[in-house]
Amino acid sequence: MIAIVDDDPAVLRSLSRLLAVNGHRVHAYVSSESLLEAIDSFEPDCVIADLSMPGVGGLELQRRLDDIGRPSAMVFVTAHGDIRTSVRAMRSGAVDFLTKPCAQEELLDAVARAIAVTRHSRAEAAQRAAARRRATSLTEREREVFRQVAAGLLNKQIAANLGISEKTVKVHRARMMRKLAVRSVAQLARMAARFGVDTEHRS
Repeated sequence: MIAIVDDDPAVLRSLSRLLAVNGHRVHAYVSSESLLEAIDSFEPDCVIADLSMPGVGGLELQRRLDDIGRPSAMVFVTAHGDIRTSVRAMRSGAVDFLTKPCAQEELLDAVARAIAVTRHSRAEAAQRAAARRRATSLTEREREVFRQVAAGLLNKQIAANLGISEKTVKVHRARMMRKLAVRSVAQLARMAARFGVDTEHRS
């Protein structure tokens, strides 16, 4: 699903036809404001936006989508691009910055890359959410064991720190790793670091 934002109706029509012919569902908007009003009703895989438009321009649209928690892979097109603006766009996470009139193949390639970025981001977000859900199932003691195992401590060290037996540590450790669906300390450490799993106790 592609959202196109351009204040030129002719550009909207041509881009919409091109993308539809190539199998994409298209939502076309004559302004950034109209897309922002509609964004809660669908989730675009890519947003193609003119950089310079009346009202909210392309870079400001990108910022506002981020601010409202609806970040999208952006492809900017413009008839008045410059190096400074293109650098700003790419630093803000744009997938590509194209100058009008852009070649069809160039635009389709940029859209394909934007969709790939979106799919990867959504997969990462789903994995983070799943990891956090699993972490919330841990008991307070299992969280304590988790933190110390992830820090590289041995069972006997954890037992001494928590004032429990090493056998009890092994029981908590086994339950914790089963709930988190990990099989090794390395997986556990990667999970905590990569997905920002919160192991702090909350009453």
